[in-house]
Amino acid sequence: MKLESLQAVSLAIAEERSVEIVLQKIVEGLVAQPGVALARLWLKSPGDICAKCPMRLECPDQTECLHLMASAGTPTKTGVEDWSRLDGDFRRFPLGVRKIGKIGATGEPLLLSNLVTEGGWIARPKWAESEGLRSFAGQPLIFRGEILGVLAVFCRETVAADEFNWLRMFADHAAVALANSRAFAEIERLREQLKLENDYLREEVKQERQFGDIVGESPALKKVLDQITLVAQSEANVLVLGESGTGKELIARAIHERSPRANAPLVKVNCASIPRDLFESEFFGHVRGAFTGAIRDRVGRFQLADGGTLFLDEVGEIPLDLQSKLLRVLQEGTFERVGEEKTRRVNVRLVAATNRDLRREIEAGTFRQDLFFRLSVFPIELPPLRERREDIPLLVRHLIQQANQRARCGNLQLTAEQMLRLQNYDWPGNVRELQNVIERAMILSSCGTQALNLNLILPDGEAEVPIQSFAAVQTSAHAFVTQSEWDKRERENLLAALEAANWKIYGAGGAAELLGMKPTTLASRLQSLGIRKMRG
Repeated sequence: MKLESLQAVSLAIAEERSVEIVLQKIVEGLVAQPGVALARLWLKSPGDICAKCPMRLECPDQTECLHLMASAGTPTKTGVEDWSRLDGDFRRFPLGVRKIGKIGATGEPLLLSNLVTEGGWIARPKWAESEGLRSFAGQPLIFRGEILGVLAVFCRETVAADEFNWLRMFADHAAVALANSRAFAEIERLREQLKLENDYLREEVKQERQFGDIVGESPALKKVLDQITLVAQSEANVLVLGESGTGKELIARAIHERSPRANAPLVKVNCASIPRDLFESEFFGHVRGAFTGAIRDRVGRFQLADGGTLFLDEVGEIPLDLQSKLLRVLQEGTFERVGEEKTRRVNVRLVAATNRDLRREIEAGTFRQDLFFRLSVFPIELPPLRERREDIPLLVRHLIQQANQRARCGNLQLTAEQMLRLQNYDWPGNVRELQNVIERAMILSSCGTQALNLNLILPDGEAEVPIQSFAAVQTSAHAFVTQSEWDKRERENLLAALEAANWKIYGAGGAAELLGMKPTTLASRLQSLGIRKMRG
């Protein structure tokens, strides 16, 4: 080895920013030196293949080991052996084990000038003899007192003491180049992460949220807020259940903002809007060329939400074959990008939401039970708007104020009679439907300058509903019927819903959805009243 040649290699690697290129240039530069047969470089990394590692029985600690990252050489049997491979028996070395492991653990260099007399250090003496190897030199890669890895060379000539010292200087230069390239890679990753977060936040700002804050004072809503306060400070995964339009995203946002992760990103994924073939890429990202159209590397939503909260809306839409990969991320905190073998770690708190009955999905075989239990550590069920009618006046005023701020127009005024009509309407679309009604009202009333006609906004059938105060229905002393009359009315009502749903109870368009009640509750009432479909 010549000092001038090693200096030239040092200058070449100092100009590179890619970690992979730096590592490869180090070993290739060493192999180009006279007498060097094989050069290899291992770096410290967390244990990853412990279960199948050839040295697992020798490994004292499986949390960290030396990973073979670059290799180059000139074997005598060029058509038989490939010394650039990184997947051989020595792709991992436990720290403190054998010569490479000892260098990586202690930071002390090792020179074996005569492999014949010092063959006890060689794992395969016959291989060394057949290749004509005479000496071994190993140097630690140290940067600012930290051992980064090990640089080792096998030579067909004896390594002199001055050459070993030159190799020490070269290892120091290589460690600096490696640290710099890692720093550049981290800066690039952070810049890409920041760009993605900014793009995501700009996209979120453009999209109108269902409503600004959680508005209401009803007991049903206060129960939900108490649950949010209770679970927010924990790391538990939350499953938000409720009909469409009840504000499930707002609940996820409230949990995130009250959690220790509040300063980290809250990333939303609408599972219902993702094409089936792109789910894995959307969740975990992909590398360039992984599939047709993958023209550049892409960071997935899990990595984007690292350290923060990931909100999976309509989680029941996730394909069954991807649910196992989602479960792995939740259990182990690891994933791989599409087209990449590198395992990445992520720390994400998950909030999922659905309007489906996931237990029925489990029975149907379209949703994994183990994933359901992992998601629903703390379930929160949102009441539909018809179960908190006393909140409607507050919501109406809030939505009018929001519409005024966006449109910069006059204030929409509703009469007491109009407000009662809004309270008596069942709102199958919940708060989202109420928001749309208020916005249409603003348009039709010319920003509140003309009288509002609710008949132009609410469905035709609603106009026939007798108008009465919701509070009056609850408190009137004369609003009662006998038990037999109540059972009769309930029976007729359930039969009407069943007929309308063609006797379908569960799922979209089922009787339970039409009645606004849980399918299990409906099934229980049908059994109590002895209602069953007659077979014709």
